[in-house]
Amino acid sequence: MADDVFYMKQALQEAVRASERGEVPVGAVVVCRDRIIARSHNLTETLNDVTAHAEMQAITAAANALGGKYLTDCTLYVTVEPCVMCAGAIAWAQTGRLVFGAEDLKRGYQRYAPQALHPKTEVVKGVLAEDCAALMKDFFRKKR
Repeated sequence: MADDVFYMKQALQEAVRASERGEVPVGAVVVCRDRIIARSHNLTETLNDVTAHAEMQAITAAANALGGKYLTDCTLYVTVEPCVMCAGAIAWAQTGRLVFGAEDLKRGYQRYAPQALHPKTEVVKGVLAEDCAALMKDFFRKKR
């Protein structure tokens, strides 16, 4: 659990970077064999691309770092529960573990496609959930 907290704090740093750029503050890191191999945050506004979610960016960067498309020995840390699109990508990448902070009751994969992940993907939820949720709430409060 201590490692999960450490790496979620890294994902939170990415989420803060997203917020500073005017992006929805979601951050992600991919860890393989106790080493961060990818860092990312939402880039949908920057790239004008609805698919440029933090998870999608992290999966692509991690696959490039490993030289292969499967992330079976990796853990993806993300500050907010992935959407259905990202859950599908996590499944296709055969990601070994998914650790997320805040649940997304409106658009999260658990609501719409709870079976979307690869059956072997271990899921840990709620790591630093309050911090992750507070960052999102703050961002949208300032937008209004």
